[in-house]
Amino acid sequence: MSASLAIVHDWLTGMRGGEKALEVICERFPDAHLFTLVHVRGSVSPVIERRPVHTSFVQKLPFAATRYREYLPLFPAAIEQLNLDDFDVVLSVSHCCAKSVVRSGRARHLCYCLTPMRYAWDQFDAYFGVDRAGALGSAVMRTAMNWMAKWDRETAGRADRYVAISHYVAGRIRRYYNREATIVYPPVDTSFFQPDSRLPKREALIVSALVPYKRIEVAMAACRAARVPLRIFGDGPDRRRLEGSAGPDVTFEGRLSNEAIRDAYRQAAVVLLPGEEDFGLVPLEAQACGRPVVALARGGATETVVAGETGVLVEEPTPDAFADGITRAMAGRFDAQAIRRHAERFGRERFGDEIVLQLNELIDEGAQAPAAPRELNQ
Repeated sequence: MSASLAIVHDWLTGMRGGEKALEVICERFPDAHLFTLVHVRGSVSPVIERRPVHTSFVQKLPFAATRYREYLPLFPAAIEQLNLDDFDVVLSVSHCCAKSVVRSGRARHLCYCLTPMRYAWDQFDAYFGVDRAGALGSAVMRTAMNWMAKWDRETAGRADRYVAISHYVAGRIRRYYNREATIVYPPVDTSFFQPDSRLPKREALIVSALVPYKRIEVAMAACRAARVPLRIFGDGPDRRRLEGSAGPDVTFEGRLSNEAIRDAYRQAAVVLLPGEEDFGLVPLEAQACGRPVVALARGGATETVVAGETGVLVEEPTPDAFADGITRAMAGRFDAQAIRRHAERFGRERFGDEIVLQLNELIDEGAQAPAAPRELNQ
C-alpha cells in the first residue's frame, strides 16, 4: 500500500537553499502535492512548478508576491488553515512556520528544519531593531515576534520527527523546541558546479541574499582593507543601503543565472561567507568548483569548510579578521581537486536517499500491527 504525501514549504519566491532541497524531494516524489503560503509563478525550478501547488489566503492579499514578509504576523493563521486531510504523510521544509501545519489524526509528519525562525528567537535586532524599523515599528514588531516565538514553541509537537540541516540547527531545535533531531545535510549539485581549467582572478566573491544577518558590510570593509576587489551576486532589501556605503572596488551584479554564478565561482580567488549560517550552500557550491572559502568560524560553516584544506575559518566577525583571512587564503596553496572531493560528499543523490530513509522509518514507526508498514512511492 502506498502512502499519499503532502509537502509543505513556507513560501515559493526564489531558488535558495531550501528550494534546492525541495527540488530533490519533488524529483523523488513526483506525485506529491505541494502546499505553501505564497507562490510566485516562475520563481522556482520547473521540477517544482510542475506539481499541484496549493496556497494560503496570503496569496490573495495585496502585493503578496513582492511584500509577503510584511504579512508575517498572519502566517500562523495561514499555515494552520491549509487543508491536509487527504494525506497520510506530511513532509514540511521549514524555516518559518511550515512545521506548524495541522495534519489529520492518522497522518505522520516529518519536519526537515532549515532553522527555527531567526527573527522570532535570536536575531530580532538584525531584522527589526530600532535602526531598521524605527522606535515605534521595532516596539510593535517585538510584541508580534514575542507572540510568534511562543506560538512557534507551542506548535513544535506537531511534527513527529525533526531532521536538521546541520548539527548547529539541531542545537537550536533542542534549545527552542526541546526536541532532538537527526542530521541530513542539504544537497549540492556537484554535477553542475564543477571546476574548469581557467586560472582565478585576484578578486573575492559573495553569493548571497542581501539581508541583515549575512553581514555583507563586513566583507566589503575587509576587501577594502585587503585591497581585493569584491563582486556581490544577489539581491534583497539591504541592497540600496549596501550600495550607498560601497567603494569603487565593489560590484553589485544582482540576481543572475546559475550559469553566471558558476562562472563567478570559477573565476574568484576566494569566496566569502561573513555571516553566521545555519548551513550555507554557497561554500559547498564554491568548493565543488574547486575554490577556497573564507568563512566565519560559527554555525554551519564549521561543518562544511575544512580549515587549511578547503579554506580559512575566521574567528571574529570583524573587517580586520576577515581581511587577514582573505590575505592568508590568497597566499595559500590549495589543491582544487581536494577541495572538489570534499564537496562531493554533499551531493544530491545522497540527500535524496537519506530523506527517503527518514520518511520510511517514520511510516514504519507509526504502522500498527498486524498491518504491514507502508512505503512511499518514488
